[in-house]
Amino acid sequence: MSAPSTPQSLLLVDDDPSFLFLTQDYLRLEGGYQVTTAPHGQAALQTLTRPAAVLPDLIICDVMMPGLDGYELVRRLRTLPATRLIPVIFLSAKGATQDRIQGLNAGGDVYLVKPFEPEELLAQVRSSLAQAERLRQQSLGAPLIQVPEDIHLTPTERRVIGLVARGYSNREVAEALQVSQRTVESHVSNMLGKTGLHNRTELARWAMECRLGT
Repeated sequence: MSAPSTPQSLLLVDDDPSFLFLTQDYLRLEGGYQVTTAPHGQAALQTLTRPAAVLPDLIICDVMMPGLDGYELVRRLRTLPATRLIPVIFLSAKGATQDRIQGLNAGGDVYLVKPFEPEELLAQVRSSLAQAERLRQQSLGAPLIQVPEDIHLTPTERRVIGLVARGYSNREVAEALQVSQRTVESHVSNMLGKTGLHNRTELARWAMECRLGT
């Protein structure tokens, strides 16, 4: 008989004790995840960067927190080799389009607006973990994209740009990652803003040059 697999681990960061308690319980009971918590961004940063830290498979992070907010926490994590590829789900009461864009630009992979149903958060956790695993498997045979250090892409953006460099259309990228085409278009738009390029053709050419190291 094979040994049971280790549950995937989540780090939940929020300054609301009641939300931490209830959400941790729900994700443990309904999702079967190992869930650790941090009461604010600074505590999360210390946990994730201490020597020999056991890193989570995914981070769920509130945006508005005292001291180190969610955006700054994730920006710092994206600069560290050990944590830069961990998927992040942002939670925020701000739901305007500009707020969502800011969350993606800060390094989030998913932006979930409060209040939300617990089932929606669980679905986003499952989807993000499954997507990360698919992309890990695909990356075994995919070309490596060496993005210049002054351009900071989220893990999802790196996956999208890797497929763009292989000639995938937005529809094909969406099918490969099992997300909506609108989501892919949003990530492409964000990357155009970060790179200063004007259209998808230029972005594809830039991605090819990064891949080939030219």
